[in-house]
Amino acid sequence: MTYGAIFQINISQGGVPKLAVREAEVTELGLVGDAHHNTKVHGGPTRALCLYALERILALQAEGHPIFPGSTGENLTLVGLDWDAIVPGVRLRLGDTVEIEVTKYTEPCPKVTASFAGADISRMAQDKHPGWSRVYARVVTPGHIAIGDRVTLLA
Repeated sequence: MTYGAIFQINISQGGVPKLAVREAEVTELGLVGDAHHNTKVHGGPTRALCLYALERILALQAEGHPIFPGSTGENLTLVGLDWDAIVPGVRLRLGDTVEIEVTKYTEPCPKVTASFAGADISRMAQDKHPGWSRVYARVVTPGHIAIGDRVTLLA
């Protein structure tokens, strides 16, 4: 099995950046306390959580982008996983009880332009830069998570 960790948990009342919290309850609709302005594109059972890798964020910073954890609206900033293995259909265990399934790659939202040099949100578009997109996930088993919890890539 492959392991990583929850580096940061992010919520907002809608919009970006999402701000860090120490822990959260995970329901079938996402994190308690998190909201979305445009529910036609964000949220719902198949888009309950948005995930991104700290390693991708740091690499984008090294390219000169002013991105930071939570700035592109991800709920969970994960660390230590092979992000190329986080594809639709993959299941992850967060902490001891929460299980999620990746459902799809996200489309970059125009609201995150401040995270990219030249406002080039296509830098995290899966079709233009495979492996650099955030992903959406559905919640299979709800529960409680906290910063530092282990993330297990399930077989």
